[in-house]
Amino acid sequence: MRFLDGGRPLAEDGVLAAAMAVLLTVVMLYSPRAGALDVAAGVAGSLALLAWRRAPLVALALSAAFMLVVAARTQPGPAAAYPVMVAVFGAVRAGHRVAAALVSAAFLGIAVAVNLPGADGTGENLQSVALLVGWFVAAGVAATVIQHRQAYLEEAEQRAAEAERTREEAARRRAGEERLRIARELHDSLTHSISVIKVQAAVAAHLAHRRGEEVPPALLAIQEASGDAMRELRATLEVLRDSDDSDEGGSEGEAAASGLDRLGDLVDRARSAGLDATVTVSGARRDLPAEVDRAAYRIVQEALTNVSRHAGGAAAAVCVDYADGALVVQVEDDGKADPGAPPVPGKGLLGMRERVAELGGRLRAEPRAEGGFIVRAELPLEGAA
Repeated sequence: MRFLDGGRPLAEDGVLAAAMAVLLTVVMLYSPRAGALDVAAGVAGSLALLAWRRAPLVALALSAAFMLVVAARTQPGPAAAYPVMVAVFGAVRAGHRVAAALVSAAFLGIAVAVNLPGADGTGENLQSVALLVGWFVAAGVAATVIQHRQAYLEEAEQRAAEAERTREEAARRRAGEERLRIARELHDSLTHSISVIKVQAAVAAHLAHRRGEEVPPALLAIQEASGDAMRELRATLEVLRDSDDSDEGGSEGEAAASGLDRLGDLVDRARSAGLDATVTVSGARRDLPAEVDRAAYRIVQEALTNVSRHAGGAAAAVCVDYADGALVVQVEDDGKADPGAPPVPGKGLLGMRERVAELGGRLRAEPRAEGGFIVRAELPLEGAA
């Protein structure tokens, strides 16, 4: 039924009305009583079928009225009932069963009264009337079956849509429960451990001050890094627990914890850990989309961590370029990475690639020809979340 109710019904109804008009015109041309007025009435009754879907009652009334004129004046036989049967089908299909039954009874009664079948014998009259009654009943039954089928299909579609909605709600509920479980696990494990590290570092620094000793830079770096880790962990836990927020809301929470506005603190911590790091910023600084800002910070953070872990005392140069339409972040070191033996990508490099790919950017992470390693990410600003 969707096919019938789509974009083609008007053309299909036009073809039906035209075919019915041609059929009745041919029948009346062979009837000695038919004149121009009768042919016009037959054509008008056929053209009323153009509205059998959109205005079934109008089509039913017009077709019955015009075809009664034709039947009374020319007695063309059963052909005069064809447009009325189609209109009855449309009315029953639209739910107007009473109106269709009344018009059918009136049409058949008047047609019998004016000898619609056009036969001389009473037996043939009765047979023709019985045949017409059967045709009208068949039209009503067919319309009822189609109406019930359409209602069944619509109900099935509604049930399928409800089932899909229920599945989506269940999936969201399970995802929210999983986020809460992860948040609890992170809080119970990492938060406690990091808090202990921070407290122990603070105690050690305090004791060094009391003894009049200089606090080791590594101890201060541990204290600062643990505090920063606690801050980012709390922000992450808030995002995980807020299961009702949209993805954009979660991104804003994480962006508030980590962005290029904290690049200086990140580089200072790397220096306090013994890494010789420099920072160069070029281009006009401007507000960045939250996703880009966070991705740039995480890329620099991971790259500096890799230099500290794998480059063995190498110097690192961090470059941030606010280019037109893109943010370019580059971290390179002068270590001993060999272009002929590229390192196996770990989870850090894979995470970088995933972040850059989500933003539609490009990432280069490989040993340099002159030695050392380079990480260069081009993050488009246009269309970023």
